[in-house]
This record gives sequence, C-alpha cells and structure tokens, in this order.
Amino acid sequence: MNETYADDNNSNSFFFVVEDYQDVKLKLGLGVSAVLIVVIIILIMIKVRGKNQRKNDWNAESIEAVVMLKRYSYAKVKKMTNSFAHVLGKGGFGTVYKGKLSVGGVDVAVKILKEGKGTGEEFINEVASMSRTSHVNIVTLLGFCYEGNKRAIVYEFMPNGSLDKFISENMPTKIEWERLYDIMVGVSRGLEYLHNRCVSRIVHFDIKPQNILMDKDLCPKIADFGLAKLCKNKESVMSMLDARGTVGYIAPEVFSNNFGGVSHKSDVYSYGMVVLEMIGAKNIENFGSNNSSMYFPEWIYKDFGRGEIMRIFGDQLTKEEERIAKKMVLVGLWCIQTNPSDRPPMIKVIEMLEGDLEALQVPPKPLFSLPTVTVPETFEDSHEISSSSKPDRI
Repeated sequence: MNETYADDNNSNSFFFVVEDYQDVKLKLGLGVSAVLIVVIIILIMIKVRGKNQRKNDWNAESIEAVVMLKRYSYAKVKKMTNSFAHVLGKGGFGTVYKGKLSVGGVDVAVKILKEGKGTGEEFINEVASMSRTSHVNIVTLLGFCYEGNKRAIVYEFMPNGSLDKFISENMPTKIEWERLYDIMVGVSRGLEYLHNRCVSRIVHFDIKPQNILMDKDLCPKIADFGLAKLCKNKESVMSMLDARGTVGYIAPEVFSNNFGGVSHKSDVYSYGMVVLEMIGAKNIENFGSNNSSMYFPEWIYKDFGRGEIMRIFGDQLTKEEERIAKKMVLVGLWCIQTNPSDRPPMIKVIEMLEGDLEALQVPPKPLFSLPTVTVPETFEDSHEISSSSKPDRI
C-alpha cells in the first residue's frame, strides 16, 4: 500500500513538473515571438526609409545623367539669387526669383518649389519636360537643384514678363494687332513643336497668358511645365487621374470624358481661349462670373456671325488689322470646338494663321455651356506676374 501511495505521489509530481515546464515554454515562446515581431517591424521601417531615400537620390542622379544639365547646390542657388532678394512671381507650387550666374553674369530666373509640396512630381515633370526641348518659342532650362527637400529650377530670364500684362485692361498702351498676330504665331509654333517634334510628345496642360513669357524682343516662349505630361509613341488619347490646368482655359474633356478623350487637343483648346482673350473682346478671368450673362466666346461668335466686327474690337481698324483680327477670331473659335476631334492640330493652326483669310471657313458653333467649377480663393500662380488677379489652377 505504501509503495502504491509512493508511486502515485511521484507520478503526480512528475505531471506537475511537466505542466510547469510546458507553461514556461509557452510563455517563453510568446515573448520571443513578440520580440521578433518588433524587430521585423523596425527592420521594415528602416528598409522603407532607405528605399525612399535611394529613390530620391536615384531621381536626382538619373535626371542629371539623362539630360546632362548643370546641377547646383542649394548654397549656390542662394548665392545666385542674392539670398532670394528679388521676387519675380509667386505661385501655388513655389516662388520665382531673379538671379545671376557667377560665370558671365547672365541673368536667370530661379523657381524655388515649396518644401513638402506633393511628392515632387511637379519638379520631375518640369525638369524632364523642359530638358527635352530646344525651340525658340520654349523657355530654355539651364539647370536644377535637388538637395534633400530643396528643389529649384534655373532657366533663362524673360525681361518683359508674361503675356497677360500686355493684354490687361490696365495696360496704358495696347499692343499692336501685328504684334499680337506675331505672338500667337510664335506660341502656335512652340506648341506644334511640343506635340509633334519632340522625342516624346509633350502635352502642356496649362497654356494661358501667365505661362507665355516675353523676351527682350517680345518673342513669346512657353513656360511652366509643372503640369505637363510626356506621351510615349505620340499616343492620341491619354489617361488622366485628375483635372489639371487653370479655370477658364481647361478643355471640356479634362473635366469629363463625356466630351471625348484627353489628348494634345486639350492644349489646342487652351490656345484657342488665349487667342480669343487677346482680341480684347472680354477678359477671360471673368469666366463664370455673375457679372456676365453670356460666356464671352459665345458673345464673339454671335457678333462675328452677324458681321458686327467693330462691335467686337471696339477700335477703328485698318484693313490689314481687320484681316488679322478676323483671322484670329476664326482660328480661336475653331480651336475651342467642344469635340476634340473637331479642333485642328497645331500644324493646321499655323497654316490657318499664315494662310489667306478667304480660305478659312466659319466653324460650327461650339457648346458654350461648359462644366462649372467651384473656384477657391484666388492666388497668384505664374512666373513673371503682373498686378492683375489670376485665374485659379486646379
């Protein structure tokens, strides 16, 4: 009996020891697992941070390697702008300063992008797009800065600012019709180059007077490629995840695919709106304004169709000026056709501008009831900026 009791007690003790061992083992395993999870999370965070840093470095190095541009340190950018002393303009993505290169003393414009503004896509777009261009009607990119979160673009300085100040109602002396014509021919050639003669087609998506800069001889140059998109194989229609551009100049299809596919014809529409604005019928910045009961291209179309040419232009024109004005009206109305396929490509626009007025037909009446947009508080938004208020980029 004693031995039996002795055996039972030993057996129970053995099971208690086993249970205690298993409990300790379970707790130890849970503890080790928790530590491993924490370590893995830390390693993943370090890897992601390193990957992002390498990605930023790769972007900078790849841009420099591909386009062979001058890369400036932020210290040199600060020096060339005299510590950012002379502001040329402010926009939604940054500020433009006047600068001077240390070699040769050449005046330049330096665009400083706001820190933490987006993912750097605007910077990459602008550098990648402008570096692929070489045309008399495109602003020349001279270099860039990519240092941590400091980003800057250096390009040629345009002493006469942007086109908007020349067509502003506040301008004391109106620009001559012949000069307006030359400017629009120059802009059309610049756009035709972007659309057809670059290695990759470039769609600008923000053509407006504020982004057309004027050199010392009033030669127009297209600027601000922050919203531009490169198109492989000159694809006819591209995908768009968001509306881009400036209210009043945006093509209908950019708002809604019900109007057609987004393509280089969207730039043609914006160009047409600029042309119509330049004839002085009405300031486009009042687009959608409650002060106007009629969308101003509709006003132009109706007056032109009734032959009331002088009502549109308001001044006594010479025969040659009248021919130029009529040609600009017809080209502008063709360019803002609602259906993108009805708009002429820029090569055709050049032919229309340089050809005979008699060869131009009156275009169909466009759909003037365009999508409305709730406009936020306005802000200044271009390189060389005049004192007039600016339409809103979205």
